[in-house]
Amino acid sequence: MIALSLAYPLREYIAQRAQIAQLKEERERTREAVEELTERYEELQDPAYIEREARSRLHYQYPGEQTYIVIGGTAEEEGEERDGPSDPWFVELWDSVAEADQPRG
Repeated sequence: MIALSLAYPLREYIAQRAQIAQLKEERERTREAVEELTERYEELQDPAYIEREARSRLHYQYPGEQTYIVIGGTAEEEGEERDGPSDPWFVELWDSVAEADQPRG
């Protein structure tokens, strides 16, 4: 009788300990995400960083500047794997619009 009376509280205790461990892990992941977002926020407060990102990602330029986009790489670059897309974002956008405009059949 004593064993049966202790079984339910013991089971609840073990379940609560597992839940506490899970919540601690979740809290740590959330804390890491907050730290990453704080670092990103600090980066975005720097005007030089914003300018650098706009120039590299969006191909922005100042009036009077000439920008060149190299489509074909050199032989050295061909062997390397690339992280991003092969074309600038606006070329991919236009290609998707042109592809969507073609009839399927």
